[in-house]
Formats: sequence, structure tokens, C-alpha cells
Amino acid sequence: MDFQEFLRFVPKLIDAKLPAFEAHIKMAPLERLESLKNIYLENKNPRIAAVMMLFYPKNERTHLVLIVRKTYEGVHSAQIAFPGGKYELDDDNFAETALRETHEEVGIHPDKIEILKPFTELYIPPSNFMVHPFLGISTEELVFVPEPSEVAEIIELPLSVFLSDSIVVDTNLSTSYANNINVPAFKIENHIVWGATAMMLSELKEVLKEVLGTSI
Repeated sequence: MDFQEFLRFVPKLIDAKLPAFEAHIKMAPLERLESLKNIYLENKNPRIAAVMMLFYPKNERTHLVLIVRKTYEGVHSAQIAFPGGKYELDDDNFAETALRETHEEVGIHPDKIEILKPFTELYIPPSNFMVHPFLGISTEELVFVPEPSEVAEIIELPLSVFLSDSIVVDTNLSTSYANNINVPAFKIENHIVWGATAMMLSELKEVLKEVLGTSI
């Protein structure tokens, strides 16, 4: 979609109702779904993180940025994610966390990003994080500078590709909590996007389809 046309829908995106859990569960592994149904967060004392779902123009077309995390000793090693990270006490709010982490991870200064709205927070059992996603927009073409200690690759995903049903797949993989399980996922540039990021993408995709309608 042409970026200038996309900008016309920003007011509707801001006002759009979030489908929340109903969108999340469509891309949730069955094992994750069962754990989420039976979890009591007050007993978990989860750590807090925030991520940025950032749209921007590239060659006048609307794109969404994702990152490939570096390989490391941890449950999210080498996974596809939104730019973002852990809340720090110096952050005034979770939106500031998302902006700061986006700057640190992919080099985009907060001044270049307008936050449109928060999306539905999501609990991640394997790492005990509560993640707060924010929808952001930049009106200028961006030059990403990945932090080499954290980011292995930048994915610049065209909106038209993201909204296509053809990227939704079922795949078999092993996770930190189960082996050889079948999970719903997005296949993006030969990467398999599953788990929490896929669940957040599911809510984002549903909102976009509802708002953009026949303009897609």
C-alpha cells in the first residue's frame, strides 16, 4: 500500500477496537493456550517489556520492521521479534521503554517515531515477561543501524505481504517447553515467526484488515 494512502487511515487505527485475546489465540501454540487459560499472574510477578510495531515508508510503500535476534543462551535465541526490550526504572512509562529500546536495537531516534496507541499486553510464560506492544509510525524513510550484540538481521516487511493470508502456515518445531509440536506461524522471508511475536502480529493484522477494508 502507498504510504500516503496508509496515512489517511491513521485516525481510524487510533480509534479501532482491539480484538485482544481472540486475536492472540489464533496464533498461539496449543500448549501455550492451555497454560494461559490456567495461569494466575499475581503469583508470577512477571518482568515487564515493551516493543514497537513500527510502520514507515520505503520506496513510497508501507513497511513494518522486525528483527532477528542474535543466537544466545536463552529462550528467545535467534527468534523473530519486534524491536523492544526490558522496562528500566529510568523509563517514565512503557511507551518510553519501546522508544528507547527501538533506538538502542535498530538505531531509530525517538524523535522520528509517533506512537499511535498501545496494543493488548501479552504474557510470555517461558521467560516470565509481560510484553506491552505499541503501534508507532514514522513519516520518513528510515536507515536502520542494528546493534550487533542483539540484532542479527533487520526484516523490512511490506504491508501488502503482511496482510496476505499466504504467509500463515502450520509448522512443526521444538520449543523451550515441548518437542515436535505443531504451531501456527507466519512465514516471512524464509523465517518462521511463531509464539508471542506471531500472537501480537495476529492482533495487528486483524485491526489493519478491519480498518483498511477494501483499500487493501
